[in-house]
Amino acid sequence: MSDPSIAIVLHEALYITARLAAPPLLASLATGLIISVLQSITQINEPSLIFLPKVVAVAGAVMMLGGYSVTILTEFSHNIFSAMVHVG
Repeated sequence: MSDPSIAIVLHEALYITARLAAPPLLASLATGLIISVLQSITQINEPSLIFLPKVVAVAGAVMMLGGYSVTILTEFSHNIFSAMVHVG
């Protein structure tokens, strides 16, 4: 593999990482924001109150997008292994 093709593969890997990490992170961000607003409205200052809703939101996002994630990773792995065959 030449240097430009390695850069393209690395760019694609980082792009796929961002695409797969974004939904759980956004779910966690939205849940944290909603719970923080509710805590400030009700003046409940319990720091451990936020963890369970975040865990549930992230688990739900991962479960809902699990098939999508596996499809993208399988396609990327297939492309990488086929590129390795062409090199060797």
